[in-house]
Amino acid sequence: MSRLPPPPAHVAPFVEVLGTEGAVDFLLNFGGAELYLSQRPRPDSRISRAIGQKRAAELARSGLRVPRRIPTAKPWIARVLRAQGLPVAEIARRLHVSDVAVRGWLRKGGGESTGEDPQLSLF
Repeated sequence: MSRLPPPPAHVAPFVEVLGTEGAVDFLLNFGGAELYLSQRPRPDSRISRAIGQKRAAELARSGLRVPRRIPTAKPWIARVLRAQGLPVAEIARRLHVSDVAVRGWLRKGGGESTGEDPQLSLF
């Protein structure tokens, strides 16, 4: 397994509290929607069941650093999954995107080389 890519700034608070694997799972489950984070989460809340009451409270205490609308962060997640050894097709299935999108994200993030030079020759 190669080194995991650093999280972008908008994902960093999730990684600090949940770790990389936990952040990926959290973003896949909650990304793309608004989420209220209580500093005293109920044990039966969806977020408490997903990450535990203690971690849910830690995220809430992150305050302004955690956006109200949870990011999807698919390009970063694709790079993390690739660094963990998953094939492009599996990453595409998990993220509900095309393999073309995944390859583009990996190229831009340095996660995969296609052997092709993206810069066209002028001569």
